[in-house]
Amino acid sequence: MTPAEKRAGASLAAIFALRMLGLFLILPVFAVHAHKVPGGDNLTLVGLAIGAYGLTQAFLQIAYGIASDRFGRKPVIVFGLLLFVVGSTVAALAGNIETIIVGRVLQGAGAISAAVTALAADLTRDQHRTKVMAMIGSSIGLVFAISMVAAPTLYAAIGMDGIFWLTAVLAFAAIGVVLYVVPAAPPVPRAPAGSFVDVLRDGQLMRLNGGVFALHLIQTAMWVLVPAALVAGGGLALPEHWKVYLPAVLLSFALMVPAVIVAERRGKMKAVFNSAVVLLLIVQIGLYAFGQGLWWLGLWLTLFFVAFNVLEAILPSWISRVAPAHSKGAALGLYNTLQSVGLFLGGMLGGWVAQHFGPGAVNLACGLLALIWLLFAATMNPPPRRAVPAATAR
Repeated sequence: MTPAEKRAGASLAAIFALRMLGLFLILPVFAVHAHKVPGGDNLTLVGLAIGAYGLTQAFLQIAYGIASDRFGRKPVIVFGLLLFVVGSTVAALAGNIETIIVGRVLQGAGAISAAVTALAADLTRDQHRTKVMAMIGSSIGLVFAISMVAAPTLYAAIGMDGIFWLTAVLAFAAIGVVLYVVPAAPPVPRAPAGSFVDVLRDGQLMRLNGGVFALHLIQTAMWVLVPAALVAGGGLALPEHWKVYLPAVLLSFALMVPAVIVAERRGKMKAVFNSAVVLLLIVQIGLYAFGQGLWWLGLWLTLFFVAFNVLEAILPSWISRVAPAHSKGAALGLYNTLQSVGLFLGGMLGGWVAQHFGPGAVNLACGLLALIWLLFAATMNPPPRRAVPAATAR
């Protein structure tokens, strides 16, 4: 990788990390805090406050992706981060659960994921793109683990208002990274009329989009069960779950790196991709058959994070290679939309299946979905390998 590519990867990963840290810090503590807020005794509103962010993300990712194709990546990213700052400020000043929901909606309206990943594609050559996507995906996983450790301590020290203010500060810091650290973006070719329809008609792109939908549906459906399994089957109290998550995430990073190297340097992206889907299927079978006990749970969660991180690195890289240059933002917007829909439906369907058919049925359903995904993935062509000049930093 050139210095400009390394700088692009590190800075774009930092933008994701700064933004996601503020979001993840809320998750472990908000449901408890909500009881202290007027209207927080309504669990439906509490759930809406947590999930509203994901819903607005799902609705706006395509629009932001298309806008980044038309107006440029950096202006769209900065605009989205400013909306995130406004939403964080509204939530910090909120005096009731309804106003917090408004703040969360505004936070979600800063749906910059498609624009950031499109910019990563613009600034890197094809043969190094999966590495950069892996850097971005790894930063999200690491921040998730850190937030599980730090959130209770921060909440005790600065309260929920302070955490929302912290999210605003982190988003401002991300704006600084966009403007002063991320290399200058190359011009985006003008998209012809009907280009988004072409994205929808592309069978290769749609199979990849279906894959990210399945991956994140499986992820959130699993996490309907994982905390309870760690308490009941692993004998680990809720505040100590980070002791499983953090080692699992860190070990998965170490195992992910060789897989990404093989995918990139040896042109084995399809083989590595399919192997990760198979590993996802094995995890679901393992959780169903051997899901009791702390060590078993730790093993399956580690293997899940390996598969998840490999797929999170390969999927956007593959899409950026297949999508036309003038429609990368639109293609990645659709990708991120289906990712958000999968996150939303996974929690809802996972809870419904567990309630009506038992926890084991969730693992069986997720395993079936992984098997269907594998069958579709087997029909895909390997992504093209093209060497194009990397963008240089100014």
